[in-house]
Amino acid sequence: MIRAKKSLGQHFLKDKNIAEKIVASLKATTGNILEVGPGTGVLTQFLLRRPEKLKLVEIDRESIAFLRETYPEIRESGIMYQEDFLKMELGNLFGNNSFSIAGNFPYNISSQIFFKVIKYREIIPEVVGMVQKEVAERMVAAPGKKTYGILSVLLQRWYDIEYLFTVDENVFIPPPKVKSAVIRMTRNDRQDMQCDENLFISLVKTTFNQRRKTIRNSIKPLLGDKTYDCSFMGMRPEQLSIEQFIDFTNEIEKIL
Repeated sequence: MIRAKKSLGQHFLKDKNIAEKIVASLKATTGNILEVGPGTGVLTQFLLRRPEKLKLVEIDRESIAFLRETYPEIRESGIMYQEDFLKMELGNLFGNNSFSIAGNFPYNISSQIFFKVIKYREIIPEVVGMVQKEVAERMVAAPGKKTYGILSVLLQRWYDIEYLFTVDENVFIPPPKVKSAVIRMTRNDRQDMQCDENLFISLVKTTFNQRRKTIRNSIKPLLGDKTYDCSFMGMRPEQLSIEQFIDFTNEIEKIL
C-alpha cells in the first residue's frame, strides 16, 4: 500500500461508495476530465468507466508507479502526467478544448488549486472535488457570514458553487483531524470583470486580511497620501457583496 506523505497533504479516501458518488456528481459536458492527485486511484477506477476522455496529473512517484501497475489502461494509454498541477500549463492539455476537473484535493494546496482554476476559467467550466469542510463552507458563504472571505468573493465571481455533502474523517487513510466536504463549481455566465481584475483581487485580499478593521483603515497602505471617502469605508469586508466590491474597485481606480 502507498504510504501517505504529510508533505504532500495526502489523505487517501478508502470508501468506494463515496468515491463513486463524487464521480457521479461530474456533469463533464465538455467530454474531457482531468483528475488532480489520483493517489491510490479510488476515484480513478470510476472515472475510467466513464465515456469522457480522461487525463491524470500526479506529483508523487510512488502513486504513479502504483497506478500504472494497477490499471493497464493508464500504463498503455499515456494519460498520466508526472507534474505539479500548480506549475502546469493547462491551455493545450486537451488540444485547446475545455475540460472538467475532479479530485480528492490535497488539503494544504486546495486554495491554490482553485486560484489556478480561476486563471483558466475560460476552459474549465466545472470542478468537483473533496476539500476540508471549513474550506467548502468558505467557498459557498454569502455576504454577512463569518465564513465569507477571500475564497468566497474570488470564486463566486466566476463560479456557482454547491456544497454537495459532508464526508467523515474516518473514511481516509490516515484520517485527517477535520471533516471534509465535496463541492461542485460550475462556471457562471459572467464574462466581463467590469473592473480592473488585479486591483479587485488586491482590494479583496487587503481588506479580508484585516477583516476586523473597517475598510477605511485596512486600505490606507494602498491609498498612501490620497484621500477618499464613500459609504463602503465604514463597513467591514464581509458586509460587501461581489457587486459592491466591483463598484468599490472602480471608485478606487479613479484616484490611484
